[in-house]
Amino acid sequence: MNTDVDLTARERAVVNAFQGGFPVVERPFEPAAAAMRDNGVDIDATGLLETIRELDDRGVLSRFGPLVNAQEIGGAATLVAMHAPDDRFDEIVDAVNDHREVAHNYEREHPHLNVWFVVSVADEDRVEEVLAEIEAETGQETYNLPKQREFRVEAKFYVDGPLDGDGDIEAAGIDRSDLGPDVTPTDESTLSPAERDLVLEVQGGVPLTETPYADVADAIGQEIDWVLETVTRFEREGKIRRIGVVPNHYALGYTENGMTVWNVPDEVVPEVGPEVAALPFVTHCYRRPRHDGVWPYNFFAMTHGRSEAESQRRIEQVRETMAEYWDVTDEDWDSLFSTQILKKTGIRLDERADANTRAR
Repeated sequence: MNTDVDLTARERAVVNAFQGGFPVVERPFEPAAAAMRDNGVDIDATGLLETIRELDDRGVLSRFGPLVNAQEIGGAATLVAMHAPDDRFDEIVDAVNDHREVAHNYEREHPHLNVWFVVSVADEDRVEEVLAEIEAETGQETYNLPKQREFRVEAKFYVDGPLDGDGDIEAAGIDRSDLGPDVTPTDESTLSPAERDLVLEVQGGVPLTETPYADVADAIGQEIDWVLETVTRFEREGKIRRIGVVPNHYALGYTENGMTVWNVPDEVVPEVGPEVAALPFVTHCYRRPRHDGVWPYNFFAMTHGRSEAESQRRIEQVRETMAEYWDVTDEDWDSLFSTQILKKTGIRLDERADANTRAR
C-alpha cells in the first residue's frame, strides 16, 4: 500500500467505505457498521467509532461529518492567479496572505503565474475591492478566474484494500443516506438563524460520539429531530455535499497535486466537461474565463496521485478523453503542480452565513 501512514485492514476499509453516505439517524454508527458487515468487514458500532477516532487522532482524517458546500451557504469565492518575481516572492506572498479574505494560497509551477489563491467574501462586490487592494500593495496584476460552470467537486481519496477485495477501489463506497428522515428539499437560498447556527457548528466536523447529531442539537439549542431533518434536507439541496470521513489526502500518500488547464474550444466544453468529470480520479472540474495574452485556458481539471508516475498517467487519461472531442496539441494544455502551500486557513463560513441569514 502506498501511503505515508500504516493502516490496518479495518482502517483502510473504514476510509474507503464512508467518504460519504453516512446515515443521518440518532445513533448512526450502528447501521453504518451493519452495512460494512454486509460488505464482508467484521466490525460493530463501537469498533467503527473507535476506528474513526483513532484515524482522526493520528491526522489521517481532516474531520468527520458533513462537508458543507460554501457556495450554497452565501457570499462568493473565486480563484486568482498572479506573478511574484523571485526577488520579491516572500514580500508579495505576505501581502496577499495578510488579507483575511484569502483562504488558500499555493505556489504552482508556471513560468509566469506562480501564485494561486482563493478569495472568499460575504459580499460578491468585495472580490474586486480585495484584488484592487492587493494590486496596489504589490504592484502586480491579478487575474480573476471565477467559476463559470462546475462539472465536479468530489475529493474522495481511496486507499489500497477496498471492501470487495478484487482491486476495484470504486466499489468501496457505501451509501446509507437513505436512512435519514423523509424530508422535501426547498428552493430557499437564505438561512434561518437556527440553520446558520447549525452550519457553523458542523463545518469543522461533528463530535465523535455514539450520538453526534444529538450533541450538535444540544450545542445549538435545538431538538434532535430538527437537526436530523435539516442535515438531511441540506444534503439533498446541495448545501451539504456529503457526510462521512474526510481524509487528509497528504497522509494517505496523495502528494502529487496536479492542476491541469486546457484551452478547450468553447463549443465543445458542454460535452467535454461531463466526460472529464466522470473520470474517478478527477476531484475538481470547472469552466473558468481566459485572460487574453496571459492565460489562454478555459477549463480546469484537478487530479491527485500518489507518485509522479501515477499522476502523469492520470493526466494522460484526461488528455485522451479530451482528444475524443477535439484535436488537442501540446500548446493547448498545461499542468501546474503545487510546490508549496503558502496559506490554508479555510473558507470563513461565519461571515458568509451571517450575511445570508434571514432576520429573526
